[in-house]
Amino acid sequence: MTDVDSYFICATPRTGSSLLCGLLASTGLGGRPEAYFRVPDEPAWAGRWGLDPTAFDYGDFVAAALAAGRTGNGVFGAKLMWGTLDRVVEGLATVHPELAGADDALLRRAFGRTAFVHLRRDDVLAQAVSWLRAEQTNRWYVGCPDANGAEPRYDPEGIDDLVRTIDAHQAAWEEWFAAYQVTPRRVRYEELAADPAGVTRKVLGFLGLELPAGATIRPRHRRQADALNREWIDRHRAGGRLPESDG
Repeated sequence: MTDVDSYFICATPRTGSSLLCGLLASTGLGGRPEAYFRVPDEPAWAGRWGLDPTAFDYGDFVAAALAAGRTGNGVFGAKLMWGTLDRVVEGLATVHPELAGADDALLRRAFGRTAFVHLRRDDVLAQAVSWLRAEQTNRWYVGCPDANGAEPRYDPEGIDDLVRTIDAHQAAWEEWFAAYQVTPRRVRYEELAADPAGVTRKVLGFLGLELPAGATIRPRHRRQADALNREWIDRHRAGGRLPESDG
């Protein structure tokens, strides 16, 4: 028996969420977490699961996601950026209208015993720089097939906007956790980057899962940050461009 049926990695972009998803998936115990509920990707997932990409029932979509995202022990994993959570609960409210407005009850009805892992990054400026580069190039990970080949360009206003967005989304996650009395497992990007296997084991422990002796934990993504990231960060700080941040 496990302690949970499902868990969500709650994050903002460029906090290592894809890295953590891959690490957990590699264990064969922590589900197969992906961004199943990201709105732009819903038609692709629906088509992959044999649903009509243009007109699917949300209950059928969730059932298909559960089937795709579970490992043999029955544990389901997925990642949610702030904003995606709204889509999930709004979709579930069409399936269970009697629970509309009760996010926690809707999630439990659909996903069973549900846990939350909150992933954040201490260095919000570095996060914003990474996010801006990914947006400009559409290169979200090493080897990303959707990369557009564009040359990244330093954009101080864009960085400032993303710092503010990150702060707002982090605050929104905290408000949601408080509103529904959720105590997530906290994971810092810096800790994950320094010790991916150790952090993965801690998350598994939080979920009530224990990795068998001799089992391996394998990352599927490599670190993207390079000298250009450092240059933009230093340039931004030197120019006094960093806005107020709670990070």
